[in-house]
Formats: sequence, structure tokens, C-alpha cells
Amino acid sequence: VQLQASGGGLVQAGGSLRLSCAASGRTFSRQTVAWFRQTPGNEREFVAALRWNGYTYYADSVKDRFTISGNNAKNTVYLQMNSLRPEDTADYYCAADPSIILSSIRMSQQYDNWGQGTQVTVSS
Repeated sequence: VQLQASGGGLVQAGGSLRLSCAASGRTFSRQTVAWFRQTPGNEREFVAALRWNGYTYYADSVKDRFTISGNNAKNTVYLQMNSLRPEDTADYYCAADPSIILSSIRMSQQYDNWGQGTQVTVSS
């Protein structure tokens, strides 16, 4: 599956953005789709994941501010980001894999398919 991430940009602290991850070549059916983020010199950090059964998982740092959701008809997964903070600034990546087990859902190395990054900058 090919993934295309979009929706990043520059926003003031307290603002909102919605990222999109569109799949082509294959649907998201029976896959786990996740968002990770990365800042220079750091490893990719888990943000949120949506399992094929509808269950969602979040990093503690974004819980209650970010929401991951999917639109099967559009084959797209979204990350709604509210109450953004300067520390949310990063390149955001979406990833998908049909074989992620629950205990590995936060591990970037377990995902085989990645989209390109979309940059999110939150100014103070």
C-alpha cells in the first residue's frame, strides 16, 4: 500500500490542524494505521494508532487533544490535532501494516509501509 500524508502547516499555540493519510494500491482494510512524529536528532515517536477493529491508541502526551479516525469510503485516516503546543512541532508520518500485534503498536520498526512526512510547526 502507498501512503500519502498531507495537512501539515504553521499554526499558533492553541490552534488546530487535521492531517490526512490517504492509501492507494490497497485499502486500509484489516490494517493498523498509525501516526508517528520526529524531530531532528530524535527517533520517531508514536502518536496515535487506529486498529482495523476500530480501537484507538494514543501517546499520553496527545491524549485528549488528538483524535485518530478513518473514512473507509475515502480510504483515508485522519489525525485531528487540537490545542496544539510548541512541543508538538515535528515531521508527522503515517504508517500502516496488516500484521501489527497489540504489544508492538507503538513501535515504529514494526510498520512496513510509510508515507512521506508532513511538517507541523506550532509557534508560541
